[in-house]
Amino acid sequence: MRMSGRERREQLVDIGRTLFAEKGFEAVSVEEIAAKAGVSKPVVYEHFGGKEGLYAVVVDREMTRLLSMISDALRGSHPRRLLEEAGMALFDYIDEHSDGFRILVRDSPVSQQTGSLASLIVDIAAQVEHLLAEQFRAHGLPTRLAPMYSRMLVGMTALTGQWWLDVRKPRKEEVVAHLVNLSWNGLSHLDTSPPAVHRGSRD
Repeated sequence: MRMSGRERREQLVDIGRTLFAEKGFEAVSVEEIAAKAGVSKPVVYEHFGGKEGLYAVVVDREMTRLLSMISDALRGSHPRRLLEEAGMALFDYIDEHSDGFRILVRDSPVSQQTGSLASLIVDIAAQVEHLLAEQFRAHGLPTRLAPMYSRMLVGMTALTGQWWLDVRKPRKEEVVAHLVNLSWNGLSHLDTSPPAVHRGSRD
């Protein structure tokens, strides 16, 4: 049966998602995408304008899925519970959508502003930044530092998730418990004004 335009587009997105996850952006060609779909190269160009356009659609869908999972998970009222919920949401995404996470943490093409581990951290951190600022305010800590701390926390979690993606040990629930243990015990004893680090003199 001949596919409709919408069906063909979805087929190409699925094929591109699989290939980008397996090989990375640079190693995938329009020829390969077209061959897997059983179409000619112009069909790919017609729908996406090229490999970059297809990649952008795949990345946008994965980011939307991940951020939605994290936002939906944040229901607790206690800050420690929020850390647990955010951590589990990220690891659930890694577990259930491994191909998507592989794409998000690979190096993105130079022309793309999204799709890298750095942009992933920034986008997720923006979701939790205001929650962290509320807790800073409640504990007499400067709220202007919330953006920095949110990136520290998300960066730590995302890098751990990148490692866990391949090893899958220990169980994700245990990994998140240790992440929360490290971050919560650190946050609960924050200095309001930590002394600056000074470099030691060279001998």
